[in-house]
Amino acid sequence: MDSADTRPLPAERDAEARGLAITLVRRDDDGTFDDAAAAQGLTCDDGVKTMVAKVGGGAVFVLIPGTRRLDWAKLRSLLVVNRASLVEPEAALEITGYAPGTITPLGSDRALPVYADQRILGRRVGMGSGSPDFLLFTDADPLLASLGATVGDITS
Repeated sequence: MDSADTRPLPAERDAEARGLAITLVRRDDDGTFDDAAAAQGLTCDDGVKTMVAKVGGGAVFVLIPGTRRLDWAKLRSLLVVNRASLVEPEAALEITGYAPGTITPLGSDRALPVYADQRILGRRVGMGSGSPDFLLFTDADPLLASLGATVGDITS
């Protein structure tokens, strides 16, 4: 954490409450994932995008590998719904308390169901931390278990 602000991030507090080991790494000046990932021994394939999707009258988190595309038909099938769409950035901020590009299910203002692509299983992954200053790294399997995630093939 920044020495000017030593308060833990909401994601840190949530991870600790779940018994989840995480590492926070300061983002590069350009905010990219690649250098921070490389310092953790990871590649761009280990990045996870966290999205907020609107489903019926509610919302869910969707976690997919950063190098893959969400397959909406597969997600709808996993959710057993006919319609699903991404929420607008302003709605994502209102729902999670996190700005787009920093979203993580950890420490979100609202606990939402989590749906994750099976390709992140067994990996160490990097994702948003809720802060524009840091990336969060953790092992996917304990993360998904702690979130009660539903895992399936949802990307192409």
